[in-house]
Amino acid sequence: MSLNRSEKEAVISEVISLAAKSQTLVMAEYRGITVASMDKLRVTARNSGVSLSVLKNTLVRRAVAGSAFEVAADQMTGPLIYGFSEDAVAAAKVVAEFAKTNDKLVIRGGVYGGKALDIEGVKQLASIPSREVLLAQVCGLLMSPISRTAIVLSALSAKKAESEAAEAPAAEAAQAPEVPDASAAEEAPAA
Repeated sequence: MSLNRSEKEAVISEVISLAAKSQTLVMAEYRGITVASMDKLRVTARNSGVSLSVLKNTLVRRAVAGSAFEVAADQMTGPLIYGFSEDAVAAAKVVAEFAKTNDKLVIRGGVYGGKALDIEGVKQLASIPSREVLLAQVCGLLMSPISRTAIVLSALSAKKAESEAAEAPAAEAAQAPEVPDASAAEEAPAA
C-alpha cells in the first residue's frame, strides 16, 4: 500500500524523533515470520523499552540522514524491521534473543555510537549485561573493600572484647585488698 505525502512526512518525523533519543539501532530481515511470532517479538520489545517497526527503507534513510545512524544507510535494503532503543543494549538483546529461537529473523546489522555494526557486532552488543546489572556489579565492587574492612574491624573488636573479658578477673584479683586471715589474728598474743 502506497503512502501519501503527509503520511510519509509523519513516518519520517517519527523516525527522526526516535533516532534523536536512541543510542542503538538494530535491523533484521523478517521474511517468512508468522504474525503470531511477530506479535510476540513486538510485545517483548515494548516491555524492554525498544521501539520496533516495519518501515519503508527509503523513508528511514531520509529520516536518519545527518544523524549518527546514517552510517547504516547502505544496509537498509529488503524487508527490514527496525529496532530503536534508548538503552545501549536493549534493541540488540531483544532481536538477538528472538533470532536464537526463530531462524526466520535474520539480523542484518545495526548502529551504536555512530558506528555501523555487522551481525557479529550486534550479537556482541547483545551479550553485554543490561545497565541495571552493570550498576549492580559496580556497586558490588565498590562495596567489597568497605565490607571487608568492616568485617576485619568487627573481628578485631570482638577479639579485643574477648581479651579484655579474660583479663578482667585477673585484674580484679590483683586489685582486691588483702584481708588478714582471721585464724592468724586469734593465735597472736595480745600486747
